[in-house]
Amino acid sequence: MRPFRADRRGGGVRARFEAAEVEVLRRFAAEAADRADRAADGAEANMIDADPALARLLPDAYPDDAEASAEFRRFTAERIAERKADNARAVLDSLGDASGRAVEVHLDDSQAQAWLRTLTDIRLVLAAGLGIEHDGDEGDVRDLESATRRAVYDWLAAVQEFLVHALTRASRR
Repeated sequence: MRPFRADRRGGGVRARFEAAEVEVLRRFAAEAADRADRAADGAEANMIDADPALARLLPDAYPDDAEASAEFRRFTAERIAERKADNARAVLDSLGDASGRAVEVHLDDSQAQAWLRTLTDIRLVLAAGLGIEHDGDEGDVRDLESATRRAVYDWLAAVQEFLVHALTRASRR
C-alpha cells in the first residue's frame, strides 16, 4: 500500500493498494454492504440481539431501557443500515472492478467520508468476532483464521489513520 496522501492536482486524497489488499478491501466492504442490507430489511431487536456484529453496528440507544431502545430502533435502524450499505458500496465503487491488479483510488470528500465510516463498520464487525471490547484488548486469537482477522483489523486501523491524516493535510490547503 502507498498510504493516502493529499492530491495536489485534483483535490481530495489518493492511495494505491496492491492486488491482495484490494481483494481484502472488496471482500470486507461487500460483507459490510450485505450485512447492512440484511439489517435494513429486518432491523428488529431479535435479529440484532442474535448477531453480535449487528449489535455493534446498531447499538442500543438506551441500554438500560429495552422498551425505549426498541422504539428508537423502530424509527432509526432501517435508515442507519441503509446509509451503512450505501457507504460500503461507495468503497466498492471507488475500488473499481480490476480484479487481480493494484488499484489507485482517488477520493473526493464525500467518498473519503464513506471510506472512514465503512472502515469503522468493518473494524466493529471484526472486533465483535474477536471479542475486542475496549482499546488495548487483544481479542480471542486462537487459530490462523482469528489471527488473520486480527491482522486485517490492525491493517484497517492503519489505512483509516493514513486517510484521516491525508484529509487533515488536504483541508489545510
